[in-house]
Amino acid sequence: MGLFSFIKNAGEKLFGKNEEEVQKEAAANLPDLNRKAADAIKAHIDAQNLGLEGLGVTYDGASGQVTLTGNAPSQEAAEKAGLTAGNVTGVAHVDNNLVAPAAEESQFHDVVSGDTLSAIAKKYYGNANDYMKIFEANKPMLSHPDKIYVGQKLRIPK
Repeated sequence: MGLFSFIKNAGEKLFGKNEEEVQKEAAANLPDLNRKAADAIKAHIDAQNLGLEGLGVTYDGASGQVTLTGNAPSQEAAEKAGLTAGNVTGVAHVDNNLVAPAAEESQFHDVVSGDTLSAIAKKYYGNANDYMKIFEANKPMLSHPDKIYVGQKLRIPK
């Protein structure tokens, strides 16, 4: 799947600290913090119940890069795993190396101020009423169609 970029300061706050606190601690104990962050991201991905096998997660706090390895049951599951990892505060890039059965990749959309799922559906499908396609494609990461945030990256199925 390759390398995807994300907005580092947007997303789920799994680490419980602000960016400045994370950087101070990182300087003191980088390998341990990277391992703990990777474990938290892995647990967050596992909670999505995507059916991944042998999921491996590494995190480099200096660059904000997450690397995913393992097997996914579908292209959709692999894409959702990458989005789950990338939509975490502190993550700037995801190198998604999950192996999945060959299928056409989805498009992706970075949420900006003023976006709604209806507006995004209108942009990609020409019909605002198709917003549920986007919502369903991003479940369980999205719990409600109105709960998207600036900086979030969403899967837009074709």
